[in-house]
Amino acid sequence: MAYYLGVDVGTGSARASLVSHDGKTVASYTKETTTWRDHDDHHIFEQSSNNIWESISICIKECLSQSKISPSNVKGLGFDATCSLAVTDFNGEPISVSKGDALGTPGNRNVILWADHRAEKEADLINSTGSVVLDYVGGTMSLEMEIPKVLWLKNHMDPKRFSNCQFFDLPDWLTYRATADTTRSSCSVTCKCSFVPNSGWQPDFFRKIGLDELVDREYAQVGAKDMNVLTAGMPVGKGLSKGAAEELGLVEGTPVGSGVIDAYAGWLGTVAAKSTTKDGKVAFDRPGFEEAGHRLAAVAGTSTCHIAQSPEGVFVNGVWGPYKDPVFRGWWMNEGGQSSTGQLIDFMLTTHASYPKLVELGKERNKNIHIVLQELLEELRVRDKVESLTELTKDLHFYPDLHGNRSPLADSRMRGSLVGITLDSGVHDLARKYNVTIESIALQTRHIVEDMNQAGHKITAIYMSGGQAKNIPMMQLFADTCGMPVVLPFDHAGAVVLGSAMLGRLASEAQGKGVLGEKEQGELLWKIMVEMTPPGTTVLPSASDRVKKLLEAKYKIFKEAIDVQRRWRKMIEEASA
Repeated sequence: MAYYLGVDVGTGSARASLVSHDGKTVASYTKETTTWRDHDDHHIFEQSSNNIWESISICIKECLSQSKISPSNVKGLGFDATCSLAVTDFNGEPISVSKGDALGTPGNRNVILWADHRAEKEADLINSTGSVVLDYVGGTMSLEMEIPKVLWLKNHMDPKRFSNCQFFDLPDWLTYRATADTTRSSCSVTCKCSFVPNSGWQPDFFRKIGLDELVDREYAQVGAKDMNVLTAGMPVGKGLSKGAAEELGLVEGTPVGSGVIDAYAGWLGTVAAKSTTKDGKVAFDRPGFEEAGHRLAAVAGTSTCHIAQSPEGVFVNGVWGPYKDPVFRGWWMNEGGQSSTGQLIDFMLTTHASYPKLVELGKERNKNIHIVLQELLEELRVRDKVESLTELTKDLHFYPDLHGNRSPLADSRMRGSLVGITLDSGVHDLARKYNVTIESIALQTRHIVEDMNQAGHKITAIYMSGGQAKNIPMMQLFADTCGMPVVLPFDHAGAVVLGSAMLGRLASEAQGKGVLGEKEQGELLWKIMVEMTPPGTTVLPSASDRVKKLLEAKYKIFKEAIDVQRRWRKMIEEASA
């Protein structure tokens, strides 16, 4: 029997899953990766490609050991990863990205994590150019993308050292490390590296921002000369190199699919699912390919990405894209996002004075702290004789952009605000603040979906994946706030890595067929998605008229908080001038 390996590199861990031809996960293993912070600079997040690869090796070998499946039965391998910047020399050896004298020298800390915000000035310069590249990132380039980070390195690194560097979006580094082939993916270069649909690299843009060297060297440092990029899942090089095969415990030449950013793997692993409601009724059957355009994939972890596909390019202010060919050749995708969601929830809990008491209650009740929080909220709801948790916290308003806004404002200077606090630091106060935190994430999701639909998308359902998908009260709040069904995956944690395994299967089935045409690639990948995606569960909107009115009022207040913050910012800037 044929099996396929999917590898997902998230913000804090690597995961491998061994998946059968029909999409059943037969083995899975996760290994934490290391992130370095700078205690004197909160903008800094750094990782190591060596550490990431070693973690992947451990995960794959553990999958093979658990399943007792022969490496020869692994017929394809796919990768996804966060959109972090990996830097190596032209021999593939890691180059340090840390500030100071070591910058640009051989060093272990060679990955600038997506969440790293050191390149704020560089992003501001890029956004002042008026270049056509900005049209394809929602009008504003995020400092989380790769070109601002590359420009920061150029501005801070010895020129000779900089010329010795090659730069990879992390999914492309993984396929390079696996195959020794530098061919890049359409997903990475288009979504994160300013590769413009239909016309490729823009030399005038790179010269204007001071990256002449990329142009002069015919883009050798970013590895994608002319239009030589691969659509998702197409075979990279000659498959696994001998060295990589030995390190991973696999067979040399095993097909490796062109990679994708993790959010796009989440789209692959969810949107082809059929789903049922709690009473077993079919809510969504397996659709034709065109139906996928109505399904928004929300991939929720430390941050959340919102992926939607369309047959034509849709331009949405503050939402990345439209990107052509990142997954299906000839189709376009947009990517909204929230820079901090899971991270935000953790922050609001762990920094509260009563967090130790919450942990203690969890141990006493032998329950997860999120379940304890829901129990505390329900106790308060009953005590206060109110219909819903929305009414329970109706006078507490939270704006969630503690780490800046990715979409739809594209404003890295946005910050959080909390209105309605009292002289209360007890565990019930923590529960209330938890409720308005998840409420704010839902309100911001509505903001993103509304802007996308107003621009031309036709989103009618949200397909969740990631850790937040197991929080059913939160998912109900999403459905009620956005006014549309939320479909939960069969395995909330496995949807993204399943998407990567699909890329491995596509590489295997496309091997030896040459370049597939637009229709052939789309039909084959959609067939694989339908066959490998397990059924999901649908959460339908169920808010009463009273709760709908409260949520509508909360949404208006949420948007007013944006206007207030920007107005206050302008007042302070004028006073400080």
